[in-house]
Amino acid sequence: MDSETADSLSRTPYAPLPGSEPDLHATAAWLSFFLQSNDTFYPTGSYAHSFGLEGLVQAGLVADRASLREFIFASVLPSLRHNDLPIAAQAWRAFAEGDWERIGELSVLASALKTAKEARVCAENIGRQRAELCASLHESELARTYLRRVHSQSWPTSPAISAALEGRIFQAPIDAVLVSIYYSAIAGILAAAMKLLRIGQNGAQTLLTEAMSHASSTISAAIAIPFEDVGWFNPWLDIAAARHETAEARLFIS
Repeated sequence: MDSETADSLSRTPYAPLPGSEPDLHATAAWLSFFLQSNDTFYPTGSYAHSFGLEGLVQAGLVADRASLREFIFASVLPSLRHNDLPIAAQAWRAFAEGDWERIGELSVLASALKTAKEARVCAENIGRQRAELCASLHESELARTYLRRVHSQSWPTSPAISAALEGRIFQAPIDAVLVSIYYSAIAGILAAAMKLLRIGQNGAQTLLTEAMSHASSTISAAIAIPFEDVGWFNPWLDIAAARHETAEARLFIS
């Protein structure tokens, strides 16, 4: 670990409360932060994106609860398992080790896995805003260091890497970081679905509950994926995203 990273990690916006249990305090700190950062009130702009769903609805490929469920289980979960979650897991380790070369490699890889321009721009905007919010709201030197390197070395930003950054700053365990990514991805899709389809809150919650039952197995598989095996391609989603970019009317940015 280099001295810059060691100094950054040693600074935290929270100090242990007198008489409190350190582990309990640390858990409360990262848990409260993840509740804040995954809320729609948090200004990352993610609420304005459907992450490809609107393009699929426009193409008639997702039209009801059954086809929405198929999209989640055939597209969203595999993408999380092979793309976002392993990238976040490896970034979480790399931030701790001060391995900026690997952070740069992961940044480029995360962008390259988004083959449609609209998806890349969406991810970069959300990832940058998450990192900038972490730097400004919590006066994080590690976040500032990361953003300086992003600027100086022209790294693409990624929501998964920004989430790993947040996890390191708030000393969250890797499984907590990954489950927050998993939940926000599924919840974001379902929130968009309620605006695009005839599916109510109860229908969305049943799908969310079913998807969350697969969180543990998906995260365990993602953690075990080595760097050279990260990646998964789904032309169904990429073509929909590319078409959405030139659609005559759009409710969502992506």
